[in-house]
Amino acid sequence: KRQLHTPEKMRIARYAAGLITNDDVVYLDAGSTVMHMADYIRAPRATFVTNSIECLQRLPRLGLRTYVLGGVLKPGTLAIIGGEAMEGLKKYNFTKVFLGTNGISLGQGFTTPDPEEAMVKALAAARSQQTWVLADSSKFDIVTAAVTLPLEGAAIVTDRLRDTRYLDHTVVKEV
Repeated sequence: KRQLHTPEKMRIARYAAGLITNDDVVYLDAGSTVMHMADYIRAPRATFVTNSIECLQRLPRLGLRTYVLGGVLKPGTLAIIGGEAMEGLKKYNFTKVFLGTNGISLGQGFTTPDPEEAMVKALAAARSQQTWVLADSSKFDIVTAAVTLPLEGAAIVTDRLRDTRYLDHTVVKEV
């Protein structure tokens, strides 16, 4: 899955990283597109919080101030989830949150297969001034088990929007 739509994910990640300024407190979620943001961040004084082992491996190497949530490690996505992660999130107020997703649909909003992962994403978004979901166009019109957020709960950065009805619910930036 991480090797699918790589050029699109890189364009999305580059754009999203460009949204970060030195004054930001940023939450980076687990997910392949979000992980690629580290390659493009040009805000050395921003503060980062993550539940992603992959982001945790990249950000400090770039000299970026990085905090990691505690909790249960989910083997497939290398995301830290669970009650301890939720408690950790309550300690922060984010200026920007960047989330991955498995599906985006008009009826169900943003979805992911794991309910615990969905709760972590939702709490991070609730604690942020701006929430961005990074998703290549293959994620649209897909529904998975657990709702993360309604469409109105986040703006979307994608490579291509085929169905303009999504614009009735949220901001969509095509890159």
